[in-house]
Amino acid sequence: MDYLQQGWFTESDTWPGAGISLQVEKILHKEKSQYQEIMVLQTKSFGKALVLDNIIQCTEYDEFSYQEMISFLPLCSHPNPERVLVVGGGDGGVAREAVKHPQVRSVDVVEIDERVVKLSEKYLPFMTCGFQHEKVTLHIEDGFEFMKNNVQQFDIIITDSSDPVGPNETLFQKTYIESLKKSLKPGGIICSQAGSIWIKEDQDTMIRLSKDCSANFKKVTLATMSIASYPTGNISFIMATDNELVNFKVPAYNFTTEELDKHKLKYYSPDVHSAAFSIPRFARKAIPHINC
Repeated sequence: MDYLQQGWFTESDTWPGAGISLQVEKILHKEKSQYQEIMVLQTKSFGKALVLDNIIQCTEYDEFSYQEMISFLPLCSHPNPERVLVVGGGDGGVAREAVKHPQVRSVDVVEIDERVVKLSEKYLPFMTCGFQHEKVTLHIEDGFEFMKNNVQQFDIIITDSSDPVGPNETLFQKTYIESLKKSLKPGGIICSQAGSIWIKEDQDTMIRLSKDCSANFKKVTLATMSIASYPTGNISFIMATDNELVNFKVPAYNFTTEELDKHKLKYYSPDVHSAAFSIPRFARKAIPHINC
């Protein structure tokens, strides 16, 4: 399929029978890296957009919403999230947000594709500024291999990946969940993006992920949020932990209004945190392994 036609980019493979289109003013960059096709687009309404294998990863217009939620939902659920691992996250957005939590001491970002990092540094500096923070260490390597060498090291592991295609396919398999468990400290929390609750194929991914998580963790939950540039305007996160004292719906750390303003948070708040776990009945029924 030609994803660029008459000045519009359309993402439809992830949303069978439908799609989301962005009007494109200019193709800023296009290449095929060792792992995937990479495009950076200048769009009319959403600013710059990073596209991997024809799947929108982030746009200048609304990236803050995703970055804040995938970061602070797990971070603010943990009583003391000192060490954080981000698998993926080559655009720097999660690193940028994670260091804002006052208890975080270190953030390791493991991105397999160096070209994503380099192009993000060139075109999305408002995101890759996260890599410049003294608490952040960037590793260009495979996440699986990194975790093999870092057992029981992390309080939080965030999987910031695209859909389960190309280099990200392994991040949605049972062996990956098992690796996450081994790299977590006791009582740690994992958080992985899992697609839209409105798309049947994504529901299937959520069912599989939640099943694999339930085989490794005592508590498994789902959070969901709205974001304009993703298919159906929705994205969800699978979260899991062995810490039975964790109540995902009630933040262990509550940002004050002053802190929210200081860190320029525009989407996340303690109220939004709690609301994210209020899942529609159809989604909860469709994903039976969610247990909290």
